Amino acid sequence: MKKIGILGSTGSIGTSALDVIRHARDKYEVVALSGYSNIELLMEQIKEFNPKYVAIGFKEGYDRIKEKYPQINLFLGEEGLKEIGKLKEVEILLTAVSGAIGIEATVEGIKSGKRIALANKETMVAAGPYINDLLKKYPKAEIIPVDSEHSAIFQSLLGGKKNEVSKLIITASGGTFRGKNLEDLKDVTVEQALKHPNWSMGRKITIDSSTLVNKGLEIIEAHELFGVDYENIEVLVHPQSIVHSMVEFKDKSVIAQLGVPDMKIPIQYAFTYPERDDNEVFETLDLRKVGTLTFEEPKREVFKGIDLAFKAGKIGKTMPAVLNAANEIAVELFLRGEIKFLEIYEIIEKAMDRHEPKEIDSVETIKMVDLETRAWVYKNYEK
Repeated sequence: MKKIGILGSTGSIGTSALDVIRHARDKYEVVALSGYSNIELLMEQIKEFNPKYVAIGFKEGYDRIKEKYPQINLFLGEEGLKEIGKLKEVEILLTAVSGAIGIEATVEGIKSGKRIALANKETMVAAGPYINDLLKKYPKAEIIPVDSEHSAIFQSLLGGKKNEVSKLIITASGGTFRGKNLEDLKDVTVEQALKHPNWSMGRKITIDSSTLVNKGLEIIEAHELFGVDYENIEVLVHPQSIVHSMVEFKDKSVIAQLGVPDMKIPIQYAFTYPERDDNEVFETLDLRKVGTLTFEEPKREVFKGIDLAFKAGKIGKTMPAVLNAANEIAVELFLRGEIKFLEIYEIIEKAMDRHEPKEIDSVETIKMVDLETRAWVYKNYEK
């Protein structure tokens, strides 16, 4: 049985992962779980999966779990995520927490030689060069991407050699506001922005999908994961979300991975790679019902997340960390009704313009830049 630790078990990725495990109980053992504020769901998960270790984000939740499940090894806060990352009992660590908080736990997982099933974009966006250096230092560790786009690229790359790759083609649903103009977006509400047409995701990632910042982060992540130059990465809007991404090789063959829009498929693949396994929880893709697959250019003059990410990625060093941190707080402020939708781009751009990029020599450098950027956004935009 594969021994699994899940960071962010109460989020959309975490609950999907537990659904995969629920339907394959003879193949997986849940050793560790972590949650932040959804204490009721976390306690239900503890009851069902009986993990040996649990991390919780706040003291009240810690006390409640300690009282009800005194046998559990319980951790509190960000340090708790790191402790789970270190656990020898965990073979595969699914990092599904949102934000830069997941970076240090991933670092600990790499140092302890684990497979990292990576669903935390910020790890490679903010700390990609540092993480890649660590992977060279700890060759027993490996990262298998869980994001549907990067899982698709990972799988498609198996169709050829690295030196045969011509370009990566990342697909995007287009988000809630596909086809809209700047004038259409001036006064959109939080409720409108959260109505994603294809995917059921958390609030932050749904907003990121609406701004296409999410796709921008995926560009940086793809560059770091697969070592492909930014000039050889492109984005296509694919509203049906059936083709999850593609790789073009030098002979102009294009290999793609297709499937229903269901995160459980790439989650299980990260658990089972290099094997593939059946699971009754999966839905079969019926292309007859889909009917038509369409592709179009993203409207980059409207959805500026793509170009901001290309700019940050090409500058490199700590600039992607600034992009990520500024976006996180901008999205938070938008969800709280304190800024307008289009101000998200303004905040990211101004945060990047004021930053002097630094070499990433430690996690502390990333944390310092991350905290400083967040503080600047709060100071200038929080009401």
